[in-house]
Amino acid sequence: MGDRVSLLPWLSLTHVHNRGIAFSLLGGVSWLLPAGIALTLLFLLFYNRTRWTRGVVARPALALLAAGAIGNLIDRLRVGAVIDYVDLSVWPVFNLADVAVTLGAGLLVLTVLRPDRHLARGN
Repeated sequence: MGDRVSLLPWLSLTHVHNRGIAFSLLGGVSWLLPAGIALTLLFLLFYNRTRWTRGVVARPALALLAAGAIGNLIDRLRVGAVIDYVDLSVWPVFNLADVAVTLGAGLLVLTVLRPDRHLARGN
């Protein structure tokens, strides 16, 4: 815990346990809150999967979002916290599951905002 390995001047691997939600916010909350948020998100996404899986961009977006949420949920169930390790020195430490969630959510927002650009439909 807290070990740091410098890879580049702006990039390190730092072992951190995130007990809060995104970017260590609300660090004193029980692990049940973030786990409940992740499970609710996954339920809503899969409950509406016919809407989200129509498009060529929406499918990978949903996969990224679900994979990231499941990865972080596994950490919470296994260790009681999310294990973060990517340290850019100017941003809170994060992990690849966080990247997947962020990219997936961003792509899903694009499919909602720009359906006329063939993002939401497989045409």
